[in-house]
Order: sequence, then structure tokens, then C-alpha cells
Amino acid sequence: MDNHEALGGYLRARREQLEPEDVGLISGGRRRVRGLRREEVAMLAGISTDYYVRLEQGRNQTPSTQVLDALAAVLRLDADSIAYLHALATPPTSARRPARRRERVSAGTLRFLDALPMPALIHDRRFTVLAANRMATALSPNNSPGINLLRAVFLDADERELHRDWSRVTTDAVAGIRAVSATHLDDEVLTALVGELSIASAVFRQLWARHDVHLRTGGTSLLDHPEVGPLDLRHEKLTVAGTDGQTLVAYHAEPNSPSADALQLLGTLAAHARR
Repeated sequence: MDNHEALGGYLRARREQLEPEDVGLISGGRRRVRGLRREEVAMLAGISTDYYVRLEQGRNQTPSTQVLDALAAVLRLDADSIAYLHALATPPTSARRPARRRERVSAGTLRFLDALPMPALIHDRRFTVLAANRMATALSPNNSPGINLLRAVFLDADERELHRDWSRVTTDAVAGIRAVSATHLDDEVLTALVGELSIASAVFRQLWARHDVHLRTGGTSLLDHPEVGPLDLRHEKLTVAGTDGQTLVAYHAEPNSPSADALQLLGTLAAHARR
């Protein structure tokens, strides 16, 4: 899929998720199409219906910033979704990408990761784990180098049982990988991963079709660990400078809380297991 096709698919998906009442229009009885009509979007954005139809059909249009901002306002897009829209509308560079090489985590970053007292890992832009400390793998075996977290959360039954808020986790995960895809439409590994999960998981397929986009920098993880029980943890996401999308994820608990006690017990168990 090229940028024009991806842009058209995104506009169509967002249009279909809005009702006339959401944008101040009267529905006028039974409608033959889901969501807004194309002509309604065009009218509200101040462009011709023919031009908008060409955009949705991916017919080699490169809309201006003003048009994109007008469409974003009509479609009620948030900041992350607006950035995604503009990225899709940006013509791909003609320069050849450098040959793909195996991603590595620097020695200094690895030492920092191992020194952290809480569960922490580093994943690449496709959510594949590149490195993890002992506490992270104790939190979940899937927090291990080489494992793709997106694949694990959808296809591994144990990982699903671990998350008390699995529905929210999967929604956020798909919205996150969708945001990445806008600037990496030629990433064959990412494309293959999306294709695999679309076939293997009906939930993934439905979430991917929504075209939701969110870039989370942190949040809460509600877990039910098989050894230490319930854990309510905060997770922080920090971009690793000088890399192509590597992200450090660290988990921590509220001080003096039951989750902090359970996390400390997990650390003790992990230390004994290593001996």
C-alpha cells in the first residue's frame, strides 16, 4: 500500500465512525451509508466533493496543509491522529533506505537497564523486545529479547490472562503500531506482522480496521501475576536517543502500596531463581 491508498483508507475509516449529529448536521432519517457521507465531509471542509472522492480513492492527490487541517477538524481528530494524517499525506522520499541491519542496544544502555531496580525493557518500533532486565522477564516471560509484544498479547493465552485490562491493552497497542506505520509503509517486517495478526486474531483485525492512532508515553498496567497476585503498576515509555524508534519501558508501583510489596516479592523470587 502506498501513501495515497493509506490516506484514502484512513479518511474513509474516520468518516464512517462519525454520525451527522457529531458534526452539527441533521441525519434526515434512514441513511444508506454508515457514518458521514462523502459530500458532507467535503462541504464541512470547504472542498469540492469530487476532490474529496479522489482523496478517498487514493488517486494521486497531495492535499495542502490547509486542506488536511480542515479535514482533521471535520473528522474530530486529536493531536496524534492529526500528525498521522499529515504523515500519510507526505510523499515518500525517493532516496534509497540503507540496508536493514540487526538492531542492537548500546552497551551503556544495557548497563543502565540492568541497574534499574524495577522491571524494564527496550523494544523497537515494531514492539519486538531487544533487551530486558531480570525483573521484566519475571513480570512476564514474553518480556524477553526476540519476542514481539504485539504478537504475544494477541496470540499467547498466558499473556492474555496476565492482563486484567486486556481489552484496553490491545486497543492501545494497535493504535500505537498504527501510528508507527504511517512513516514506515515500506517496512516489510511490520507489514508481515500486521498480516499475520489480521489472519490469526479477529480482535486485532477489528481494531486495525478502526484506524485509531495514539502515541502513549505512559499509563497504568493492571496485572494478575501467577506468583505474586494483583499488581497495579505505572509504566513509563522513554525514547532512546540516537536510535530508530527504540523505546525503554519501565514499570513501578505506588510507594508503600500492596503492589509495591508484591513487586518487591517478585524481585526476591527472580533473584533466587537466578542462583
